[in-house]
Amino acid sequence: MSVSENAMADTSSDLDETPSIECFQNYTAPEVFIQGIAGIVNQEDVESMIIAQKEMLQRFEKTNEMLTNCNSLSMSHLKTTSQEIKKHTQILTELRKDLDSTFKRISTMKTKIMSQYPDLQKSISEAKKKELEQKPVESSSSGSASTASPYNSDTN
Repeated sequence: MSVSENAMADTSSDLDETPSIECFQNYTAPEVFIQGIAGIVNQEDVESMIIAQKEMLQRFEKTNEMLTNCNSLSMSHLKTTSQEIKKHTQILTELRKDLDSTFKRISTMKTKIMSQYPDLQKSISEAKKKELEQKPVESSSSGSASTASPYNSDTN
């Protein structure tokens, strides 16, 4: 064989080993790339990944459903609790108003009595002094009772 024949034989053998370009002419470049990768990837691995993804999807759906139920329960409890808190707040406000009114009435009554009976005030203050002298000085075990409050009768 001549050199040109050897060269022709080499090129024809190279063309036989590689797929001809004509078979890929009907496909786009991304399709050719995907077909090439598909030949490399193990189908069993792909199937096991799909199964694992489906199982995880089911778990996430269940979790999502549980969280939705939890949120709806929390919303209903929040609604009832907020209504109860509003009622209790209203009751406490009314009680505070009642206590303020009672304190003012008692204070008014005290001032009227003291203005009508000044000697009564002197006897009350003397009785308090005697009572304090008879009782030993106690340590402040009830700290909140000694604080100044309009509801503490000892301050007036």
